[in-house]
This record gives sequence, structure tokens and C-alpha cells, in this order.
Amino acid sequence: MFYIDILFLSSMKYKNPSITADGILIKNQQILLIQRKSQPFKGKWALPGGFVEYGEKTEDTVIREVLEETGLKTKINQLAGVYSDPGRDPRGHTITIAYILDIIGGELVAGDDASNVNFFNVNKLPNLSFDHSKIINEALQGFYRGVLSKM
Repeated sequence: MFYIDILFLSSMKYKNPSITADGILIKNQQILLIQRKSQPFKGKWALPGGFVEYGEKTEDTVIREVLEETGLKTKINQLAGVYSDPGRDPRGHTITIAYILDIIGGELVAGDDASNVNFFNVNKLPNLSFDHSKIINEALQGFYRGVLSKM
């Protein structure tokens, strides 16, 4: 009986959410956004970010993804929040960890999954993909009130 239970448990498949990391770069009342090159939301604007690779820390993911999509070298300033609504991504249940980043180098150029990259006034944002409006609004509220955790 014990042997059968072990075989049964080892063959079970679990549905697990995917994990992403998004970067929030604010400079002079402007926020950096990328225009998505692919579906979902092809052509729409979004925060730079992407999927965590196996064995990678989310902190490394956000730095890598921002560099790949924008050409900018960054460092983490603060944790903005964790967003886990199962309906936030049409591809499936995806959890994102959003970070406030500081620019430390590089040259602004669209790359990888981005067809365009640009800074937008935080009060005049375009239509955004996923739940990025919510993430940005909450980050701005926390950022200006000083309630985000320092990294």
C-alpha cells in the first residue's frame, strides 16, 4: 500500500502560477514604459519586465529584463509590491513582483520584447497592458508618501 501511494504522489502534476518581475523607473515626474512587440497586448504600453528563469532570483530578473528591453542598466531601490490576481494575465495565473529602480547607466533603446520605449508623464499615461495601471498608481502613492520598503 505504501509503495502505491509513493507512485501516485510522484506522478501528480500541480498547476502552479508563473512568476514575473516588473521595473518601475521614475525620473522627473516621468515613468519608463515599453511598447509590447508580441501578444498578449501587442502594441500596448507596459512596464518593462518579464518571466523569472529557473534558478534566477526575481531581483536579477528585473535588472536583466529592463536591460534587455530598454538598454538601461539599473539597480533596485525599493520593493513596490507583489501582484497575484489570477486574472491579471490572459496567458494564465502569473504573479509579478514590482520594483522601483534607479538608472545607473546604459542608453535608452528598445530591444527584445519591446518595439518602442519611452518616458511618459505620470499624469498622462497611455492605455496600459495587464494590471500595470494599478501597479503604477499604487507605486506612485507609496513612493510619494515614503511607505515603500527600502531594499
